[in-house]
Amino acid sequence: MMQLTILGCHSATPRANAHPTSQVLDMNGELMLIDCGEGTQVRLRRHKIKFSRIRHIFISHLHGDHYFGLIGLLSTFSLLSRTAELHIYAPQGLEEIIKLQLRVSHAYTSYTLIFHQLDSKKPELILDTDKLTVHTIPLSHRIYTNGFLFKAKPGDRKLLIDKVQNLDIDKAYYKSIVKGKDVETRDGLFIKNQDLTEDPKPAPSYAFCSDTVFKPDIVPQITGTTLLYHESTFLEEQEHLCEKTKHSTAKQAGIIAQKAGVQKLILGHFSSRYKDLSLFEKEAQVVFDNAENAETGKIFRFE
Repeated sequence: MMQLTILGCHSATPRANAHPTSQVLDMNGELMLIDCGEGTQVRLRRHKIKFSRIRHIFISHLHGDHYFGLIGLLSTFSLLSRTAELHIYAPQGLEEIIKLQLRVSHAYTSYTLIFHQLDSKKPELILDTDKLTVHTIPLSHRIYTNGFLFKAKPGDRKLLIDKVQNLDIDKAYYKSIVKGKDVETRDGLFIKNQDLTEDPKPAPSYAFCSDTVFKPDIVPQITGTTLLYHESTFLEEQEHLCEKTKHSTAKQAGIIAQKAGVQKLILGHFSSRYKDLSLFEKEAQVVFDNAENAETGKIFRFE
């Protein structure tokens, strides 16, 4: 199971109804925070997301609209007497910033805070658990920036109950069979696992592509992804601004989605210059039909 909750999806300056980037991803029960723009902890409260379940935070880059909410969230964790360790994956410099903020305010965390410094310009595995893996997606922005590719690990194989019962296989072997093991019957007959099970459902995956100029070379890494979030700061008529600001258009996001053959595209990081955000969907859908705007509070679910 995969569920993505959008906490903020606009660029730069926060406004009353436009919040900077932040998302919560629930993948096989593992809750992770992706970027932490200003006001993130308030929106976590509003959407009834339990702080205690967040064990991993991923920061794409050190522009304020992607991490200015972090120190407040970390401080609140301590006020709530958190004890579980917290892992933060972020570019070089964030650990120094957070520790300085804590030191000058004579504060501390009630829990162990573990920073994982990111500095590679090539994709790298940064998290591997029994539920999922996370790789960086190197992007091209005005400062060092990564996206993140989250992949759930496949579940157990599906037991063909009629077959195992017909072969009179002891129930004690069922758990090992769904884990992919072959089995021997009471009569000494050796049965291959493929004759007793079916493949599990395809495991969902999520590619988060934060601030970046149009970068088609990420396509091979994200090909076939279940869900892609790709920034779309501008519409095509302002494409001339992309090279200077190192951002993308909605159409360019659609091209990436189309080339990668993803199932669904989410557009976000909208510039405040636009009043009608439906234009972003329309522009992306010219090249990729299944494109949808992010909205604060919107939830995307995949089984």
